[in-house]
Amino acid sequence: MRDPQPGEWLSAKVSQDHVGDYKPFQFVDGEGVRCSLYVSGCLFACEGCFNEATWSFRYGRPYTDELEDTILADLAQPYVQGLTLLGGEPFLNTGVCLRLVQRLRREHGQAKDVWAWTGYTVEELLADSEDKRALLAEVDVLVDGRFRQELRDPGLQFRGSSNQRIVDVRATLAAGEVCLWEHRADATATFEQVERRALI
Repeated sequence: MRDPQPGEWLSAKVSQDHVGDYKPFQFVDGEGVRCSLYVSGCLFACEGCFNEATWSFRYGRPYTDELEDTILADLAQPYVQGLTLLGGEPFLNTGVCLRLVQRLRREHGQAKDVWAWTGYTVEELLADSEDKRALLAEVDVLVDGRFRQELRDPGLQFRGSSNQRIVDVRATLAAGEVCLWEHRADATATFEQVERRALI
């Protein structure tokens, strides 16, 4: 696992604008029905990463206008809650991700939400490059932090290891401190706790 200094890793220097996969109408990559884009390239190299193939910035295929049009058409479906950005590392692929999210906002405003998974913490992103901060400002919910094998817990909601957080980005930026996402379930809850609440 690698720990970058602010500004050490820049999308403009490493990204090849490739995507590993696009999966429409998913139920696992955040809340509700989602369209999930897996970008290619990650430098964190977390031990035990579930998607190691996407570490290469040339994995998969180039991001195209045609793919973007497909994603936006899928997102326009009324039953789709939003877009999810995963990888790879979205914040090392800001050319792709920022372009897509900004178009989503132009066409749908805040009617569709944006989730993203990142190896960075919110604090690291806020101290990093302008493009990372710009993408962060368009995200609603961020699952942040490196995956740590020694803290792995398969029972966690939307996370792989207990150091990771589910962050309400808009509340965080407004408050000037990290605010955890608390919608249907506590951002620190396990699946067992969520199921128990549903039965009460």
